[in-house]
Amino acid sequence: MNSKSVFITGTDTGVGKTLVAAILMAGMENGYYWKPIQSGPPADTQAVREMTGLAADRFLPETYRLSHPLSPHAAARREGIRIHLEDFQLPVQAGRLVVEGAGGIMVPINENQLMLDLMKQLALPVILVARSTLGTINHTLLSLDVLNRHGLEILGVVMNGPRDPSNKSAIEYYGRTRVILEIEPMRAIRRDALVQHFNKMD
Repeated sequence: MNSKSVFITGTDTGVGKTLVAAILMAGMENGYYWKPIQSGPPADTQAVREMTGLAADRFLPETYRLSHPLSPHAAARREGIRIHLEDFQLPVQAGRLVVEGAGGIMVPINENQLMLDLMKQLALPVILVARSTLGTINHTLLSLDVLNRHGLEILGVVMNGPRDPSNKSAIEYYGRTRVILEIEPMRAIRRDALVQHFNKMD
């Protein structure tokens, strides 16, 4: 894995973005984790801390921490607030940033803007997390198309779930990208296993 800061997004919610963030944090010597928008419990920042065992000062506070497990625009509306894109600035840190998005690329953050707009503003290279199972080709290719059309640098795709060589091959060929890591189901998430996955990342 190179020395760049990264933005982790996914083809959908629940595809494994937080696990990938934990893998990066476990393997980096000087990484800092930042979840700009947290919608509802459980808090992903706390999950990454528990998985990695890293000190609290490696985790930056969310810009928006919302109570309801909904799309950011809907969760914010329930709380009577509006998410403003100008509130997000890249934190200045000595090390690399691992930034985790909320939901997928096209998730609304307010009535006019999407997670995509936040990604464009931060302008970090992107890792796209996808399921390995049936349906992933369509979702992954659509996501890659959006990222490419909006000029975002794509470091590659991480596939989460049982290995599927056919799906991997199709994503790499039709998406003109690389699958940089395959994460098979883990019985227990331990720091040493996270580091092993980091070292496998292409």
